[in-house]
Order: sequence, then C-alpha cells, then structure tokens
Amino acid sequence: MTTSTQAPPPVTSRLPRTAPNAPHAKKAPASARFRTALYAVIGTVVSMLFVAPVLWSVLRSLQPGAQIAGPAAGQSFTDLSLENYIGLVNNIGAGSYIWNSLTIALGSAVLSVVITTLAAYALVNFPFRGSNVAFALILLTMMVPFQAILTPLFLEMNALGLTDSLAGIIVFHLTFNLPFGVFLMRNSFAQIPAEVVEAARIDGAGPLRILLSVLRPMIVPGVVTVFLFAFLGAWGDFLGALTFLTRQELFTLPVAVENVASGAFGTVNYGYVIAGAVLLMLPCLILYAAVQRYYVRGLVAGAVKG
Repeated sequence: MTTSTQAPPPVTSRLPRTAPNAPHAKKAPASARFRTALYAVIGTVVSMLFVAPVLWSVLRSLQPGAQIAGPAAGQSFTDLSLENYIGLVNNIGAGSYIWNSLTIALGSAVLSVVITTLAAYALVNFPFRGSNVAFALILLTMMVPFQAILTPLFLEMNALGLTDSLAGIIVFHLTFNLPFGVFLMRNSFAQIPAEVVEAARIDGAGPLRILLSVLRPMIVPGVVTVFLFAFLGAWGDFLGALTFLTRQELFTLPVAVENVASGAFGTVNYGYVIAGAVLLMLPCLILYAAVQRYYVRGLVAGAVKG
C-alpha cells in the first residue's frame, strides 16, 4: 500500500506594501499644527485688542492727575502710585458709593436668582391652564425698553414710597431682570429629563426637596448666568440711580464718577475719574472671568427651545 505525500506549498516572502497615500498622511499632522498655530495667533491678537485698553486704563489711573490731563509720555509711567484711589476714597467718599452699588447689585442678583428659579420651576414641573400664555406675556415684557416706562415707573414707586431708598432701586432692577431670568431658567429646567423628577417623587421627595437636592446641580449654569446678568446690570447702572435717588449719601459709584467728571465736587480731577472708571470695570472683569464657563453654558441652555 502506497501513500502519496504532497509537497508543501512554496513559501513566498511578501514585502510590506507602501500605502499610496503615505505622503498625505504625513502632511495631515503638519496641517493640523498649522491650523492650531493660526488659531493661537488670531486668539492672541483678538485678546490683546480687549486687554490693551484695560491695561492702559489701569496704568493711567496710577499716574498723577496733572500727567493724565496731558499727552502720555514714556517717562510719565515711572512715577506710579495709588494716589488717585486714596483721594477718591478720602476726598470724594467713594467708599460709601461703592457700598451702595454693591448692596444694590448683590440684592438685585440674589433676589433675581431666587424668584426666577422658583417661577421657572413651577412653569415646567407644575403646568396649569394658561401657563404658556403667562410665559408668553413674560417674554413680551422683554421687548419694552425701560426708558419707555421710566416716568410711569417713577410715579408708581414714588407713590409707594420707594424712591430715595436702596430697596427701591433693587425693585427697579428686579422689574427688568425677571423676564430674562424666567426665560433662561425655564429652558434650563426644560432640558432636564422628566424621568429624573418622577424618580424623585416616587422616592418620596417633595417639590422643594427635589429642587434643592436633585435639580440644583443641573441648573447651576443657568443660576450663574442669571446672577451675573443681574449683578453686572445693577453694578454699572447710571440712569436708574440718577432717576430714583436724590440724596447724595445714597448715590452709587457710577453717579459719583459722573459728578466728579462734571465738576460737581469742584475742579475736575481726571485722575479720580479714571480711577473711578477702573473701580467700575475691574469687578465685572474678575467676576466674569471666574464664572465664564458656567455663563456660556447657561446662555447655550437658554438658547434651546423648551
């Protein structure tokens, strides 16, 4: 009996093929690095366009008033001091004006956050007949500029005894902060799945417990956005404070700076004017830089249709 054996197939060595698009693969990282460098250069240039005026204002505010009134020179930046800020506090009494502005801004921001959060929470999770109409009316008030109703608002607040008081200015800012805040917070709540609220209710949590313990971490961007919007609007407000306040001890910092610039305190001191402008500007920049990531997320949430 014979057995037939088959020869094993010949082993052929295959050389690795060169990918036809290898040159393009090498060019891809180079183009990506170029785009990254280009974006970095453009971002740096644009950033400098915004940072340069701020730095220039800060440097000029550290110069003596006589040098600020004249043209800027290189040697004038060698004698920098806090003289303008010290004079603004000691001679003009800016400390009380800063306190008034801070009280109004914080009061308006905190109340705006509390009221708009509760209102939006009710509109989304406890709908009632006519809730959409109520929300539409709230949005309608956003289209009315406050200058158009300033006179009737003054007459109404005067009848209620709210003029010449910091509480009245807080109410004035609340009037115009609430529509935008309700709109923003309603969309923030609308983005949360309904199953989250239903699960909390099944576990026995009440409405307030659901808001404070379950939904609170999810609405932080919206809350920060409303707070920042209300704080910045009240901190830099000039027309409202000028209209509803007549006693000098209740003036806010913007009104005080305008009085310094117009010569109400005597000779115009441009060092005090620039120092006051820097005091108005820096808190806004610092606060925005600290919470800008929440602010952007909150605005994006407010842009989504609920």
